[in-house]
Amino acid sequence: MRCKNLNVWKKSCRLSVEIYRYFETCKNFGFKDQITRSALSIASNIAEGVEKDSNKETIRFIEIARGSTAELITQTYIGIEIGYIEKKIGLQWITVIEEIANMLGGLKNTYKEKLA
Repeated sequence: MRCKNLNVWKKSCRLSVEIYRYFETCKNFGFKDQITRSALSIASNIAEGVEKDSNKETIRFIEIARGSTAELITQTYIGIEIGYIEKKIGLQWITVIEEIANMLGGLKNTYKEKLA
């Protein structure tokens, strides 16, 4: 399976691009670096995982990607609270991130079935 064929990969790439663009002019480089890296990590780990030959390894990378969704939700909430992210935009991102997390859960189950 190729990552570019997965809707979850496409959705996570679009979100990462949106977050990178949003923080393009942010002067707090620590926060900017952390939130953009966690967003980038989701799509990157999906890509790396689905290209593995082992279903067990694929599942591990999907789990890492899912962990990054939790990290990104946390950073988004904090960003809203400290005024770095407009509330409306941040809540939209959280909705998308939760969709991605659910999609990753489904993808993980698909690979778990292949192990059985």
